[in-house]
Amino acid sequence: MPFFHYKAANSAGAIEQGELEARDQAGAVDRLQAMGYIPIQVEVALAAGSGSGTSSMFFGQKKVSQEELGNLTRELATLLRSGLSLDRSMDLLLGMATSPPLQLMLTKIRDDVRGGAALSDAMDGYQKIFGRFYISMIKAGEAGGSLGNVLARISEFMERAKELKETVKSALIYPTILILVSVVSIMLLLTLVVPQFSQMFQESGKALPLPTQIVVSTGDWLRAWWWTLFIGAFLGYRYIQWVMAHPVRRLGWDRRMLTLPLVGDLTTKIEVARLARTLSTLLNNGVSLLPAMSIVKETVNNRVVSSSLEVVRDQLKEGKGLGKPLMEQGIFPTLAIHMIMVGEETGSLGEMLNRIADVYDREVQMAVKRMLALLEPVMILGLGLIIGGIIMSILLAILKVNSLVG
Repeated sequence: MPFFHYKAANSAGAIEQGELEARDQAGAVDRLQAMGYIPIQVEVALAAGSGSGTSSMFFGQKKVSQEELGNLTRELATLLRSGLSLDRSMDLLLGMATSPPLQLMLTKIRDDVRGGAALSDAMDGYQKIFGRFYISMIKAGEAGGSLGNVLARISEFMERAKELKETVKSALIYPTILILVSVVSIMLLLTLVVPQFSQMFQESGKALPLPTQIVVSTGDWLRAWWWTLFIGAFLGYRYIQWVMAHPVRRLGWDRRMLTLPLVGDLTTKIEVARLARTLSTLLNNGVSLLPAMSIVKETVNNRVVSSSLEVVRDQLKEGKGLGKPLMEQGIFPTLAIHMIMVGEETGSLGEMLNRIADVYDREVQMAVKRMLALLEPVMILGLGLIIGGIIMSILLAILKVNSLVG
């Protein structure tokens, strides 16, 4: 039977929200009335992370977004640090929630907490949304009696991770626009401009230079088969999905990414910054190194780095420390490894990891700027050469036709 989300007034006049299982909407209303509630709104529930009805069929599953999760974390930290109880804080957050998936998730978590469950246990049912890192941090905060402070640190961590992601994303906007403009310009030349000269060349009845033949043939092909470009793009996208879906293929892809000029260096720095920030946050909030490494291994995106961290974690179990096993992997930057070793020697590993994260956040920004500084002139030069080649091939044909006529 389906679940229904409801808003109803209780005997005291207060508004209650929740979920119940019923045969249909009328059955849900009957159940609420039997419980002594006055139904205000009853609708089919959209479970967090799952879709329902027509909207999910055509538009995919509705989920709690990362932005909503960041706002929730920041607001809950503020409320708890202001002295409010967890139960009261959850009520206030529920009142401020606007999206149905977020409302449903908060309702379930609040009801579990009221039933005596710990916040981390209540969140564990939504692990795909919160992740192991988030829930482990909450458990550490509950154990140490500093849940508000831990939530504030999680919020800060999420903000820094978002900034790093936005830095890379913003850097890709200009090259993407430049590529699109280049492709459109070349296609317009080949499909609209070249055919005007092509007719003139055919009327001359003379053999055209090879460069002109290539350009004319390419233009003819594009006008007749332009739609195959979209099929090719779709097949390329599906191929990437196919590669990413298989662990062995994904490992090979990620290994190649690390060896590419500029891209490999940038990928490594991004992963080191993420690794150091996550591990630092966990260690500084009471999570021991071994379970922290298990969590960190799942937060990095590159499978080669993740596999290396798994080896390092196994060596940690044997008491070999962190710095030396990382160095043996041959992936991580020497500066970061030496800073980790210093942190281990001085007993300030968490603080040193935080410094490493700051250093490599800046390194990522500098690397992105360097890539853009190199990429922009290369792309502009490439576009100029292609357009210049098309124009020169037309001029060669015009000169040959004119010379023959003369």
